[in-house]
Amino acid sequence: MVNIAVFASGSGTNFETILSHIEDGSLHVNCACLIADKENAYARVRARNHGVEEFYFNPKGYDGKAGYEAAILEVLKEKKVDLIVLSGYMRFIGHTLLSAYPNRIINLHPAYLPEFPGAHSIADAYEAKVAQTGVTVHFVDEGVDTGPIIRQERVAIDPSWDLETLESHVHAMEYDLFWQVIEQVAKSIEEEK
Repeated sequence: MVNIAVFASGSGTNFETILSHIEDGSLHVNCACLIADKENAYARVRARNHGVEEFYFNPKGYDGKAGYEAAILEVLKEKKVDLIVLSGYMRFIGHTLLSAYPNRIINLHPAYLPEFPGAHSIADAYEAKVAQTGVTVHFVDEGVDTGPIIRQERVAIDPSWDLETLESHVHAMEYDLFWQVIEQVAKSIEEEK
């Protein structure tokens, strides 16, 4: 079975959804650990509630990104992690992790890339008054939300929606899509083993 490590910075709602699908048997991976870069990330509480080992790494506690990622890499190796899953992880992945996990880091982005890259994509789509936005799962590379796309789904925007309503529709699509893509990528890793 493929071992995944989930990286999160915030509340971890997508992380919780992933764990629920593992627990109900619909997602066939093992969540080896959670990596958090914020001490008070609620995702850490969710991990403990589900019996998943969690690790907090303070980026300020290291001499640059390479040192920070090298410390994380030690845990990933120890846990025999095959796939890194970025779930609301608000930090750019550097060379250390990218070279250790080529085409083995996936990210969930709340827009239909290449539309609305970056940290505020739902608000950006809302303010642009576009007719639709979406959700993208992609492999991570050196760029900002530029890696090869694995799967995308559109979310039509009702002009009467406020930003909060749009956010809830995008998040619902994320919860439905992300675990399925993790399953798909994990299957291809299994086939390569």
